[in-house]
Amino acid sequence: MILTWLAQSRPYYVSQNGTFPFISDIGADILKPWFIIGCTFTAITFFFTLFSERWLRHRGRLQQNSHRNQKILAICAIVASAFGGLSLILLAVFDTKGYENLHRLFLGIFMIGVFFSAVFTVVQYAFMVKLSPEEERAHLRTSSIVKSIVATALIGAGVGMAVCLGTGRYDAGAYLEWIIAFGFTLYPLTFFIDLREVQPRVASKTPQASSNISDDHDNMQEIGAVNS
Repeated sequence: MILTWLAQSRPYYVSQNGTFPFISDIGADILKPWFIIGCTFTAITFFFTLFSERWLRHRGRLQQNSHRNQKILAICAIVASAFGGLSLILLAVFDTKGYENLHRLFLGIFMIGVFFSAVFTVVQYAFMVKLSPEEERAHLRTSSIVKSIVATALIGAGVGMAVCLGTGRYDAGAYLEWIIAFGFTLYPLTFFIDLREVQPRVASKTPQASSNISDDHDNMQEIGAVNS
């Protein structure tokens, strides 16, 4: 999107306030269909990244949560990501050019959803590091630190953007919004640290297979008895 703006010789959009455009200013113009697609893809990826991590822990293919509080925090993070993701899609649909108030409302809900989702996740991992066996702590500690750094940077940039919008510093707010956009893309990638530890699925024995094994064992005993 920023390349499109540069390629068009830096046009001044109808919804633009400063000299540097917000993402939503470009997204409300000819790139709106792609803006909606991009926001939808980002929202779905964000939600299913957290959901997959929780599901894999539930199934035992990642280290399972050792305390009920960890499960609650993980579920809260998923719910918050759902609210944030849905708001991201809606702010793309209700663009800043035609629906400024709605756009800002959904932008605020998106930022709040991402904020709480990140906080819940960071706290969950802090508990996991503290309560996990020593041999499991190394990668959990690394994952926790990386998530904390990215989340703290995103939260700080989000607060700064809100302050800039409230004080009319639109160019600074636009710069921060682009930083948040690129940083938010990095956040789901931090879960790759955890997904590398996924254990392969262990095939369970079917009742038929167990029956065949039992029959073979009985047949071997009968043969042994005859031979003796």
